[in-house]
Amino acid sequence: MSETVSPAGKAPGRADAGGPDANRWKALVFIAIAQLMVVLDATIVNIALPSAQQDLGISDGNRQWVVTAYALAFGGLLLFGGRIADLWGRKRAFVVGLGGFALASALGGAATNEAMMFGARALQGAFGALLAPAALSLLAVMFTDGKERAKAFGIYGAIAGGGGAVGLILGGFLTEYLDWRWTFFVNIPFAVVAAAGAYFVVREPAGGRNRSPLDVPGVVLSTLGLVALVYGFTRAESEGWSDSVTIAMFVASAVLLAAFVAVEARVKAPLLPLRVITERNRGGVYLSLGLAIIAMFGLFLFLTYYLQVVKGYSPVKTGFAFLPMIAGMITGSTQIGTRLMTRVAPRLLMGPGFLVAALGMLLLTQLEIGTSYAAVLLPGMLLLGLGMGTAFMPAMSLATLGVEPRDSGVASAMVNTSQQVGGAIGTALLNTIAASATTAYVADHIGGASGRAQQQLVQLQGQVQGYTSAIWFAVGILVAAAVIALTLINAGRPGTTAVAGSSDAAMENEAAVPVAMH
Repeated sequence: MSETVSPAGKAPGRADAGGPDANRWKALVFIAIAQLMVVLDATIVNIALPSAQQDLGISDGNRQWVVTAYALAFGGLLLFGGRIADLWGRKRAFVVGLGGFALASALGGAATNEAMMFGARALQGAFGALLAPAALSLLAVMFTDGKERAKAFGIYGAIAGGGGAVGLILGGFLTEYLDWRWTFFVNIPFAVVAAAGAYFVVREPAGGRNRSPLDVPGVVLSTLGLVALVYGFTRAESEGWSDSVTIAMFVASAVLLAAFVAVEARVKAPLLPLRVITERNRGGVYLSLGLAIIAMFGLFLFLTYYLQVVKGYSPVKTGFAFLPMIAGMITGSTQIGTRLMTRVAPRLLMGPGFLVAALGMLLLTQLEIGTSYAAVLLPGMLLLGLGMGTAFMPAMSLATLGVEPRDSGVASAMVNTSQQVGGAIGTALLNTIAASATTAYVADHIGGASGRAQQQLVQLQGQVQGYTSAIWFAVGILVAAAVIALTLINAGRPGTTAVAGSSDAAMENEAAVPVAMH
């Protein structure tokens, strides 16, 4: 992803490529299929999780690792994956990423215990981290005309956005009418078709590789630091915040990430040039979006369990129940955010957007066992989606504000990284809060329950109490994201402030929005 771009917006190798690639539109089809597979996988697994948990005997304390293992591997290795794609060549990285993703999916579908499932999800995340930046880079080097480029990224982005809704519904159908294992096996035909098509159709322009030496210490330190951070949050749920290993994980994470920053400041070809994250507007974008995703990812997990376990929804019905959130996100980004981002300053969209999302989350704190879907869940999810979608579009454009052209790719990857890691931390942190609140509620009330039916009722009430306690924290996190966006980000609207890295880089960032969301 760290492709060097000339001031005219042309990647190396384009000038001598002999004009646009004749097969570029065919190539887009196969790149879009790969993107659809990655987005489907994230939401499909959420719907299948309760069934998989029961079959494999995964504990409530460990269940979030099905989501966290993927998000952490994807987020921790995304910068590395982009750098490998530049080094190997994007076509080769794309095909290898697809092959690895298919194998990891087969392993997940065949899982016989929780360790095998977690390992398969981590492998999916690792190969996804190679696949995603390679796909974006291929589009960037194959579509050189401005209008064609906008159309190609628009199609790519629309498929990525719509893929989330398709994944929720498809996951429900596969889980209910076949088996949860098919939510993994379904990736294999996608991957085979996309890899075969890419092998025969994609022609990567010559001279587009970045052959700078690989920053191995940076890769090792960043990955280990993030793993320690998330493991610390996860262990706190089962062992408590004062547990010696929990504390050791947080300390180790701080030391490793501080060492990563020190290394990046000194090496000649850093994995993440510090100039990308130290500018206040970009820093504000990464921080506020990372916080917002922490709130979002935990909510996906809680609502899935609330709808299936507490309300008794089928997997298919659960998938359809999430559609207002997806519809809100698409409307907020394509209708509100896109139309207003050239008229008002980014912070005046991002701040209010996060506050609207917080309002939607506030509605969801009212959940009880008998809560009406139409009265509480539907408006809450719709507001959440609208707010997040509205905030996302200006944020993506702002992610390359003032960035040097050679850093536009890594700036885009950094947005995805902050969101994926935010998702991993959010799932672990909010699950910890929910489990602790549930345990406390049940301990306080189970003594007064006589008979099995009343004890089951207390257990369900305890679960809902846990979900709402965690959602209150998520409301606070979204408000903090709004405050950061309103105070740190000071750029004017795009028409008054030049964004370096060319409009192409901004388009590339916008196309990456749905990838990060899922």
